[in-house]
Amino acid sequence: MTGMTDTNEPETSQAYELKEEGIRLFQEGLYEEALAQFDRAREAFEAAGNELEMAEMINNQGVVYRVQGHWEQAVAALEEARAIFVRLGDRDREAQALGNLGGLYASRGDRERANECLRQAADIFAELGETQRQGETLLALGIQKWKMGDRSGGLATYEAGLQTLERPTASQKVLRGLLQMRARLVGGTSPNPQT
Repeated sequence: MTGMTDTNEPETSQAYELKEEGIRLFQEGLYEEALAQFDRAREAFEAAGNELEMAEMINNQGVVYRVQGHWEQAVAALEEARAIFVRLGDRDREAQALGNLGGLYASRGDRERANECLRQAADIFAELGETQRQGETLLALGIQKWKMGDRSGGLATYEAGLQTLERPTASQKVLRGLLQMRARLVGGTSPNPQT
C-alpha cells in the first residue's frame, strides 16, 4: 500500500481480487478478458480512493494493448499511468511505466524514444537502488543502442547491465564470466558507461 487509507475495505479487497484475476488471464493469453478485469479493478480502486493502484491498472491495460498491437491505446494508457505516478511521487512505478514505454517504442522501431525512456528508467532504478531492474533495463537499452548503430555504446551498456544484475540467468552468468575473462586478457577492466 502507499500509505493512504482506503475508504472502503470490501471494495479494496474486491479490487485486489479483480487485479489478480486480470494478471492470471493475461498470463494465460486471454487478453480481452484481462483488459475487462483490469478495467473493473481500476473502477474499484478508484471508488475506494486508491489512485496509485488505479494507475497501476491503467499501466496493466497499456501492457495488454501493446501485446495486442494496439499501439495508440498502449501509448495513451502508459503515458496516463506514468503521469499519475509522477504526480503521486511513486518513482518505482514511474520507472516501470517508462520501461514499458521503452519496450513499446522499441517494438515499433522508434529507437530514439525507446532509448530515452529506457535511459530514464535505468537512471531511476539506479537512484532507488533497484539493481536487478536497473540491470534488466540496461540490457534492453544496450540492445537499442546497438540497433541504432552505436555498436560500442550498445555493447558497453549491455555489459554494464550484465554486471549490475543481482540474479542473472545461467546464460547471463556465462556471458558475464566470458566478459570478465576478456577484460583480464586484455589487461583492462570492463567498461562502465554513463547511460
